[in-house]
Amino acid sequence: MKWIIFKPIAVILLLALVPNQKVFGQLDEIQTKVEALLKEMTLAEKVGQMNQYSGFWDATGPSPREGQAKDKYGHLKSGMVGSVLNVRGVENVRKMQELVVEESRLGIPLIFALDVIHGHKTLFPIPLGEAASWDLEAIEKSARIGAIEASAEGLNWTFAPMIDISRDARWGRVMEGAGEDTYLGTRIGLARIKGFQGDDLSLNNTIAATAKHFAGYGFAEAGREYNTVDIGTSTLYNVILPPFKAAVDANVKSVMNSFNVLNGVPATANKFLQRDILKGEWDFKGFVISDWGSGLEMIDHGFASDLEHVAEMAANAGSDMDMESYAFISHLQKNVEDGKVDIKVIDDAVARILRVKFELGLFEDPYRYCDAKREKDLLYHADHMEAALDMAKKSIVLLKNEGQVLPLNKAQKKIAVIGTLADDKNSPLGNWRLGSDDNTAISVMEGLKKYTDQITFAEGAELVVGHVDFVNEAKINTTDKSGFAEAVALAKESEVVLMVLGEHGFQSGEGRSRTNLDLPGVQQELLEAVYEVNKNIVLILMNGRPLTIPWADKHVPAILETWQLGTQSGNAIASVLFGDYNPSGKLPMTFPRSIGQVPIYYNTYSTGRPGPKDIVFWSHYSDEVNTPLYPFGYGLSYTKFEYSDLQINDSDPTKVEVSVVVKNTGDRAGEEVAQLYIQDKVGSVVRPVKELKGFDKFLLKAGESKTVKFTLTDNELGFYNNQGEFVVEPGDFNIMVGPNSMELMIKSWVKK
Repeated sequence: MKWIIFKPIAVILLLALVPNQKVFGQLDEIQTKVEALLKEMTLAEKVGQMNQYSGFWDATGPSPREGQAKDKYGHLKSGMVGSVLNVRGVENVRKMQELVVEESRLGIPLIFALDVIHGHKTLFPIPLGEAASWDLEAIEKSARIGAIEASAEGLNWTFAPMIDISRDARWGRVMEGAGEDTYLGTRIGLARIKGFQGDDLSLNNTIAATAKHFAGYGFAEAGREYNTVDIGTSTLYNVILPPFKAAVDANVKSVMNSFNVLNGVPATANKFLQRDILKGEWDFKGFVISDWGSGLEMIDHGFASDLEHVAEMAANAGSDMDMESYAFISHLQKNVEDGKVDIKVIDDAVARILRVKFELGLFEDPYRYCDAKREKDLLYHADHMEAALDMAKKSIVLLKNEGQVLPLNKAQKKIAVIGTLADDKNSPLGNWRLGSDDNTAISVMEGLKKYTDQITFAEGAELVVGHVDFVNEAKINTTDKSGFAEAVALAKESEVVLMVLGEHGFQSGEGRSRTNLDLPGVQQELLEAVYEVNKNIVLILMNGRPLTIPWADKHVPAILETWQLGTQSGNAIASVLFGDYNPSGKLPMTFPRSIGQVPIYYNTYSTGRPGPKDIVFWSHYSDEVNTPLYPFGYGLSYTKFEYSDLQINDSDPTKVEVSVVVKNTGDRAGEEVAQLYIQDKVGSVVRPVKELKGFDKFLLKAGESKTVKFTLTDNELGFYNNQGEFVVEPGDFNIMVGPNSMELMIKSWVKK
């Protein structure tokens, strides 16, 4: 095998002698190398591999001379760091890698990590927006390009995808996931993992993926970030865990635990999650990393007395790498020496970390990701921009189009564009874009100007006051309406008004929980003021989560949900507005009518009093209907689709074939997402009123028909009981197919 030439001769010879075949038919080549290296490591060096630091000094500048940074620098030189995050750029990565590889005793290379969430330099739509495309191939390509650009900057590990299921739009981090549904979320998570990791992790354009957050983070009470999670076993096994199980089966390289408690135990020290399920029942081969400081936070949870206690419990529970808690690096060696942590726990954790480093090819060439030419050539590449535009267009959802206001005629005169977000080049990039550059989005105004010069802009009102970024709270304008008069005057003299309203890009994401989901600040008042003088409005929503917009739904004729679409935002929106792209997105989360309905989701259980009834004693609100404003899976097109001839064929005992005919009855080509749902009507554990179990996205020309086919097997028909056992039960089912979770053709079927 190849080895770096500056290693101590004993280690060179040791690893060179490792055979390149399976040992005794059990251990593969990499595992054998890992075990050989483990034997050469001291306890301190092993603990060092379990330690991750965030970037703490300019790697190309002088070394730190005092304080905590000096200590961290010393740890790097002595091989006491396994990974760093938030260090990027070929020059920085190479300098830091050289320090570790050339100066530490064993020269074990670092893994360089960053949150590559929806692209790196070239930004794609926020993940919730991408999920609205229901286009798995495009989503995989998005992650692939993110990996290409991140790896070109020296990175080889991302903390993505977030595969938490969440039903609560108050939780700002819904923007980072795929929405409320386990089936859709699982499929999208797998597409992203494949995009990041590719087919060969040793290539220098792939990066290791992380399935996060394990587990239950999306069920934080009241939608409040970092809050307590309290769920039943049926929800845990059937809703929360399946995406993680699928990720493990897909060979995801790392899993990140979560900030929350589960059954009163913080996830970072939760043996049931990490040892029993993940590493035990599922036989996960990768390693577990804590979330930022989640070990330290166990003290605030009231679960650990101090950092020494944190290190003991986290390691014993199955956490392999400590992100920014300083528990392992400071106390884990003593835990072992005092007999509180078995050395076998340490060896297992370190072996998992080393294995991924071998798989990344870092031992063969620790600088394989440090190619200055790739960095220069690949960032913001034209092909990446084209893919980002395609993904952005596919992510847009048409919520309403009364009177066929859209698409706009390209000869349209006097178009008013109102809303500060329309001329913003930063907010459309969304949150979680640590590797990108500010103000690089194509604004809506820039996109529109490529189609027409008949547009005039008025801000109307500021959305945020002052500076807002990843670490600062957005201060919303709730008082200044000084721009209203100009906006109203412009609307009065215009034929159509495009109102671009919603959330700032940093108003959703981690730490951005909200108690209201309406248009922030004075935007609703601005919308109503403009409506008073011109009712021909197209509302263009930019937001990172579902919003409550009942007034707009009632009054505004056309509404587009555009999320935060990334670098090509304005071009994608203009393309849809003027009809060059027929919108095809479908909602991955339910839009509530009122904040009081939240959490709201389509795959609920029936209550014992489902209603509606003529008397008061049934499950309902006194001041609002139960139904959502826009249901899961909903989205319109500039054409119409008709569903007919639902058929079920169960002649093969191993599967059920479901088919339906879909016809484009409109006058233009369009893409549709046909959705298959089932209901297990009577089960040993109560089952939801409907569950997504298949979907197909396809293009139909005007007048064209297609027979869409789905296959149901025991994997789709079964469920987990409260002991975590997967069961498939005979009985009555409803099979449902349609364009969204509410408009469905239904047929009964009996599983024998």
